[in-house]
Amino acid sequence: MVATNAPSLTALRQASNARVDATLNALFDERAVVPRLDNAMRHGLLVGGKRLRPLLVYLAGQALGARDKDLDAPAAAIELIHAYSLIHDDLPAMDDDDLRRGQPTVHIAYDEATAILAGDALQTLAFDVLARTAHPRLGSLITTLATASGRGGMVAGQALDLAAIGGHPDVDALAHMHAHKTGALIVAAVRMGGLIAVDESDPRLNALTRYARAIGLAFQIHDDVLDVTGDTVTLGKTSGADAARAKPTYPSLLGLEGAQQKARTLIDEAIAALAPLGEQAAPLAELAHYMIERDH
Repeated sequence: MVATNAPSLTALRQASNARVDATLNALFDERAVVPRLDNAMRHGLLVGGKRLRPLLVYLAGQALGARDKDLDAPAAAIELIHAYSLIHDDLPAMDDDDLRRGQPTVHIAYDEATAILAGDALQTLAFDVLARTAHPRLGSLITTLATASGRGGMVAGQALDLAAIGGHPDVDALAHMHAHKTGALIVAAVRMGGLIAVDESDPRLNALTRYARAIGLAFQIHDDVLDVTGDTVTLGKTSGADAARAKPTYPSLLGLEGAQQKARTLIDEAIAALAPLGEQAAPLAELAHYMIERDH
């Protein structure tokens, strides 16, 4: 699955980042009602970040023939939800982290109340951005993002994660938690990109969903591995934090080598799922490999 004369993944990432950053920056062009709140939102949204989820929106949409300009809104919306989730994850009542992307977390840079409000504002802004687009499948796009973000998706995963601290879940329970906390938004990113191009009944959307579920879990497993093998400077956040909080991880259940092998197996499954899309899915396959080879 190698497309000839195609842009490299690096070039595609750069183009994706430039597009979504331009869209996100433009959201703050209007005069702020409360400048401190806007500054906190910008800190949590625009200071660093790999922009993986917007990239998945663009690559999935491109694989099915969508235009980049039509993918800008869902790409921005998914990153707004992701940024809000990280701000709230870092709060003292949650993971109590001081660093994110090599910078002080929002509640450290500002204060806890402002961080909560900044997260709330980013969440609602995501749906504002998406709702302002004119698209025949707008209802499906909004439902996809809402379902992945809320009580049946990411927030459910966060609750499961908190409940698991100090416990002894098995591998299946850990996978169930991560399918919600991390995987739900990754699946939403891929499906929203696909929905820009094709109807929900298109079988290629199912192929993309299988791909996204596999890479979502592989991504989380690799994050667990990096928490053991990485350092704070490289990761941009405190290394060893999961172990310090007695959070169950794949290395703690499978061992380091077992966790790494599990991630590789999932990547193979993800790439196999892309077969119905042909050469147009080559960047998605390359991204799958990158997700478990990255060191930051």
